[in-house]
Amino acid sequence: MRYVKLGKTGLEISPVILGCMTYGEPKRGNHLWTLDEEQSRPFIRKALDLGINTFDTANAYSDGTSEEIVGRALKDFARRDEIVIATKTFFRWHKGPNGGGLSRKAIFQSVDDSLGRLGTDYIDLLQIHRFDYGVPIEETLEALHDVVKAGKARYIGASSMHAWQFAKMIYTSRLHGWTEFVSMQDHYNLIQREEEREMIPFCVDQGIGVIPWSPLARGRLTRDWDVTSDRQEKDVFGGTLYNATEASDKAIVAAVKDVAEERGVPRAQVALAWVAQRPGITAPIVGASKPHHLDDAVAAIDLKLSDEEMKKLEAAYGPHPVAGFE
Repeated sequence: MRYVKLGKTGLEISPVILGCMTYGEPKRGNHLWTLDEEQSRPFIRKALDLGINTFDTANAYSDGTSEEIVGRALKDFARRDEIVIATKTFFRWHKGPNGGGLSRKAIFQSVDDSLGRLGTDYIDLLQIHRFDYGVPIEETLEALHDVVKAGKARYIGASSMHAWQFAKMIYTSRLHGWTEFVSMQDHYNLIQREEEREMIPFCVDQGIGVIPWSPLARGRLTRDWDVTSDRQEKDVFGGTLYNATEASDKAIVAAVKDVAEERGVPRAQVALAWVAQRPGITAPIVGASKPHHLDDAVAAIDLKLSDEEMKKLEAAYGPHPVAGFE
């Protein structure tokens, strides 16, 4: 496994990140398709065996049980100094006042709660899960800076927002001398490329790492358009991301199939290789609920698509509404 730097930092991460939303108690929260702890642990161990050193979760995944499962497995299977634990905060993780959002109080409490669930003294990459319209950005940014200075997080990142919002936060941090974001986790794949318009060029210009979520479009790029999956049927949020009537999306799925058949590789490798080869991308975040998902993710790192193949995959794309955040 070769490792890459996250943005302009010295942090070394694997060129594919294991997304851990898949791991959590299915009766907790609204992720009814998740794998419980016994089912999850072999995937985390296999990821480590394949050289993946970076694991992304969130405090809100399955009511925090994702962090618990991931934390225990990494403690049992890995050395803490060799792995990178990324988690997120914003979405509600407990009922009542201050149980979500990006106020100073919520951030400090959520970080302490995440540290307890993960069983670690620090978070490598603490990310804000969304932009909080109800809190002044100065309050959020100073709180994140103080979390880093307290040693509870090494770096901070952000996820899914408008580019102007991210730019405003970056420059406000710079103005005050506060810790700056080093990464953007955004929604990006062959059938949702709107981030190419502003967010990704901004990140490239500023030296910010881009670690896309849903690079396989919730699996839609890995199978025929009319074929479904257990997660697709039960994933409420995922159901808001893709329009099954989009002719361009169907054509792209067909193009992935054609390129994969010509190469003699699974479709997932082609779709992931496309994301990995796009300008500005540091490492896609990939979920795994079957062993071959991890094999495909690692194999995609070394699959180099030709210019002709890239053009074929991109040809049918049409503009889409931004999906994944407000």
